[in-house]
Amino acid sequence: MLAFTFPGQGSQRPGMGRPWQGHESWELIEEASDVAGRDVAALLLDADAEELRDTRNAQLTTFVSSLMVLDAVERLGIEPSFCAGHSLGEYTALVATGALSFDDGVRLVVERADAMHEAGLAAPGTMAAVLGLDDDDVEIACRRADSDVWVANFNAPGQIVIAGSPEGVAKASEIAKELGAKRVMPLQVSGAFHTPFMTAARDRLRTAITEANPRDTEVPVVSNVDALLHATGGEWTSLLSAQLSNPVRWKHCLLTLAAEGVTGFVELGPGGVLTGMAKRTVDNARTISVATPDELDKLIEWVDASAPVTAGQIEGEHLFAIERLVVSPAAGVFTPIGDVTNGMLIAVGQVLGHVGDHEVRSPFAGVVQSYIAVEGERVTSRQPIAWLRTP
Repeated sequence: MLAFTFPGQGSQRPGMGRPWQGHESWELIEEASDVAGRDVAALLLDADAEELRDTRNAQLTTFVSSLMVLDAVERLGIEPSFCAGHSLGEYTALVATGALSFDDGVRLVVERADAMHEAGLAAPGTMAAVLGLDDDDVEIACRRADSDVWVANFNAPGQIVIAGSPEGVAKASEIAKELGAKRVMPLQVSGAFHTPFMTAARDRLRTAITEANPRDTEVPVVSNVDALLHATGGEWTSLLSAQLSNPVRWKHCLLTLAAEGVTGFVELGPGGVLTGMAKRTVDNARTISVATPDELDKLIEWVDASAPVTAGQIEGEHLFAIERLVVSPAAGVFTPIGDVTNGMLIAVGQVLGHVGDHEVRSPFAGVVQSYIAVEGERVTSRQPIAWLRTP
């Protein structure tokens, strides 16, 4: 089984959009710019490292570029059994599975980044990576510091991130070295993310998440907060808001996926940091990182084209002779026709919805049993849209 993983803030790089100019999936950038009210293309093409370091730019560009890579991978017909994302990447995973629409995902990420930026100004903090020390010892270092410092990320064995006040992080860093840490690396960030310093951002974001109304999904997402699988939309309001001020249990997320039978970890988006974490955490993990169009061919070879695509079962996959699937004519965001309902008899050529600017027309007459794709979901070419029964 495959899991798609999506990176978080810090993976952004200057010029990371340039290889994608002219690719079909670049259309997502224009869509994201319209929704965000920002020139996302300019950020992906021309912004320097300092401009991208701003939380508001880092999160938006990482999120949108990861979805652009996902769109390109979906066009290849490769789908996951599970998804997960590191911090910000959890929002990417929710859009990837259809729990959030693309537009709602962009709006939430803009709100999240702005809220975290403001929280960082109100409660200045910093972060540092502690390398070569056990989880328990890192937590002991934070407690012995007797200051505002906490574990923020359990990334992989021997790779933990702490965060808090500059004084607290400095004290905990020194104690971690005394306990045997091989190295402590300060991180260039604008706040103490995933700690109580983000409480104000959490409260602000909760309302926005509720309004987005996450949907149930067929492909589960592993939560950063509890490292458990979730496919029920109503659970994400509390999970996403809690994520802001609680540690990212990424190591535990990877172990959960492995326990579910995942053997292949596909990182989609800039960077490649999560690929290294998977190698450190999961024994015999097969990993690959896809960040540019050139790496799509490598992914096809990696998946092994001679075997069936490792994916979740599609509803209606094993159909009787009297049943039919209407599939998407292209890749893009699906919007159903409002007056087409379950049980309705439709004619050959009738429009069931739109994927981007393309009409989804039924090639045969039949009674609508159900829509398989949901409104706002990004679908791939030939992906099932609706399930019909012939009259």
